Amino acid sequence: MPRSSGPVDSPARLSLISRHLAPDYPLNTPYTVERHPDNIDTSLLPKTQTRALTTNASPAKMSTQPEHPTLLIPGPIEFDDAVLNSMSHYSESHVGPGFVAVFGETLSMLRKLFQTTDPSAQPFVLSGSGTLGWDLVAANLIEPGEDALVLSTGYFGDGFADCLKVYGANVTQISAEPGSRPQLPEIEKALSEKKYKLLTVTHVDTSTGVLSELKNLSELVRRVSPDTLVIVDGVCSVACEEIDFDAWKLDGVVTASQKAIGCPAGLSISMFSGRAIQAFQNRQTPPTSYFASMKNWLPIMQNYEAKKPSYFATPSPQLVRALHTALGQIVAQGVKERFAAHKVASDKIKAAVAALGLKQVAANPDDQAHGMTAIYLPENVKGAELLPKLASRGVVFAGGIHKAIAAKYIRFGHMGVSVLDPSRGHVEKAIKALEDGLSGCGYQKA
Repeated sequence: MPRSSGPVDSPARLSLISRHLAPDYPLNTPYTVERHPDNIDTSLLPKTQTRALTTNASPAKMSTQPEHPTLLIPGPIEFDDAVLNSMSHYSESHVGPGFVAVFGETLSMLRKLFQTTDPSAQPFVLSGSGTLGWDLVAANLIEPGEDALVLSTGYFGDGFADCLKVYGANVTQISAEPGSRPQLPEIEKALSEKKYKLLTVTHVDTSTGVLSELKNLSELVRRVSPDTLVIVDGVCSVACEEIDFDAWKLDGVVTASQKAIGCPAGLSISMFSGRAIQAFQNRQTPPTSYFASMKNWLPIMQNYEAKKPSYFATPSPQLVRALHTALGQIVAQGVKERFAAHKVASDKIKAAVAALGLKQVAANPDDQAHGMTAIYLPENVKGAELLPKLASRGVVFAGGIHKAIAAKYIRFGHMGVSVLDPSRGHVEKAIKALEDGLSGCGYQKA
């Protein structure tokens, strides 16, 4: 399979880049051999502006956003005003001291969100969608011809498998029926039959609302195939489902900004263990991507977290500032408190769905996500008829995307500010709209 060659030194390009940098703030790049010491005087740097955080304890306040339908799909989600206001920050240099300080704090706060204190682990924030996380894994942590075991619970598990194949991995896939997940005995059997470089699991597959269990899965992999990396697609789970990176011995979690983290779309966010970084450094072949190469990005992320200006490709200062604000709110609330709040809201929504006589795609409560609910439609109700009725009541749900059952269900996203700020009334509004919309379609509970 053709693949890109490794990056080539380009002093002329770097010289052009560095012309707009103040000489007091040396540029670090992926090509820099010598690391600059921590001797930059930051006493004169602009102080980071902070905003009041919106938490459950905050007094109710009116949103400054224009009137709009309430977006309750499994991402993007509704955003807090303070996060959106951060997007309006004036233009600034991506290697200027103000932004460097904010980016460094953002990376450090990600460690708290993922619950890791391991200095060898490394967070990444790249411009791109959550799907870029797949490429980051496939281009760096596995080499062409090596084996990957993919656990699929829907559309996005299948997508991860496809991505790995594009980069030349030999993929074995264990797929569950819609609404369920692969079970530990069949996973153990597969791990016993072949040595896999890595295993991937979708924590919450947005197509089905199925929640995969991580703690016992990781323990199984460590016991049966200890050299296999455990990689989690957490796009629809990070910041609303428990993820204990260190305690569960995870090697990688990839996610995105626009779901439970509560920041507009456009950032690929990930955390990799020291073991995963070592696996990348032990590659026998160059990374099979240029933009997604850890060779290019690892020193950049390390430098930014150390609050040193650095450059490989231009980040979005406005999006990073919005992420900084969103993470500040998460840390202020407490991650465990945030997980608990999502569970409370999820239980309320699922009880209301059951009270309407409806069933979930994920029938087993242990398999049900807490940031979204996939709901089977009544036999005589079509999504194409119901969704516009919800929209006319100011509520936006999503249709089905799992190819086996796409026309048979709808998806209700309940993450972030919609469940954490009860004064908005989003949950109650959505449940009432669903009840009225079904009635308008002629449905009556038996």
